[in-house]
Amino acid sequence: MESRTRKTRHSTGPTYQGRHRFEHWYRDIQVYFITARCRNRFPAFTTQRAKAVFWDRFDFYAGEALFTPWVTTLADNHYHVLGYCKIGDNLGPMMRKIHGSVAKLVNDLLSDRRVPFWGDRGHRDYFDGCIRDEKQCRRAYRYTLTQSVRHGICSDWREYAHTRVNVELEAGVRRSLELKAFLEGVPYKRYQKRRSDRGTGH
Repeated sequence: MESRTRKTRHSTGPTYQGRHRFEHWYRDIQVYFITARCRNRFPAFTTQRAKAVFWDRFDFYAGEALFTPWVTTLADNHYHVLGYCKIGDNLGPMMRKIHGSVAKLVNDLLSDRRVPFWGDRGHRDYFDGCIRDEKQCRRAYRYTLTQSVRHGICSDWREYAHTRVNVELEAGVRRSLELKAFLEGVPYKRYQKRRSDRGTGH
């Protein structure tokens, strides 16, 4: 299958007041890093019931979209996932369904409904980044895997039930190299300049 890329943004024009507009890239046969946070960092997933809602809807709609999570971590107010997207056009609908259903069902559990539930003040419900190469992939995997340790939840990620590994790193990297599922050859200044430990970016 030949990969193709489609871009979408919430506003017209590539820039606004001299700054590049936020946009989503929908690309076939691509490894993605995805992250989202509850508005104002509200801890909507503190309870086990709320966390169970997230996993149920996430697993259902990821499967429907043919998106394969490699490693996913859910904290009380945000989540990270690194995974493989077979069909780029499925990514946007998948995220809308996950976020819409989770917001509705978790709000049903809260005494004070949160509207809007997701996103930041820039009206971005989530960030999706196309992984550039093997090195960035390994960093993004490790970053996601060790979130519970970074946040002081536990001393070993294996102790945290809400870090889930579906694909081992070496197997994922090997298969991605075979499929050419990294977005190589596309400049990304922030990644090139900082090489941050987050390992994210289009």
